[in-house]
Amino acid sequence: MALNFNHFAINGNARLKGYAQQLDLNNNIPKAGRILNSILHALRGLIPVWKPIRLNSQLPMFFKAVYVNGWSRYKMKKIKTKREFINPVRKYDGLTSMNDFGSDVLSKNYIDTTFILLQKYISFGEMKDIKSLLTKELKPNTYNNIIF
Repeated sequence: MALNFNHFAINGNARLKGYAQQLDLNNNIPKAGRILNSILHALRGLIPVWKPIRLNSQLPMFFKAVYVNGWSRYKMKKIKTKREFINPVRKYDGLTSMNDFGSDVLSKNYIDTTFILLQKYISFGEMKDIKSLLTKELKPNTYNNIIF
C-alpha cells in the first residue's frame, strides 16, 4: 500500500482550518495548531501511558501526528479542576501561551471546543474510559455536558 502524503497534508490543512473556525479564530491557522497541540499534549499527560496509544488509534492521521509529536513518558501530577488543566495546556504552548490562550474563560472555551471535536472521532466507550481516569474532583466539573 502506497502512502499519499499529499492527501494527508490536504486533509490535515482542511481539518485545521475547520478547527480554527470553530475556535472563532478566522483563518489564524498557526494559532489553531498551537492550541490543538497544547490541549492534546496536556490530555496525553493526564492519562496512563498505555491509554494514549488506544486513543490515538481512533484519530484521523492529522490528529495522530499532532498527538504523538514530541511524545515523552512524562505523566503530570493529578489534575483536579479544569482550571488546573489550563496550566499544563499553557505550558505546552510555551512563549505564545499568553497570546494564544489569554484569559481562563477563553482557555476553557478552547478546551471545550477541542473535546467536542475529539468526540467526532473517538468512540463513546473510549471517551468514557478517559473520563473514568480523571480524578473524582474533576469528573463533576469537567466535560460532563460535552462528552457524555
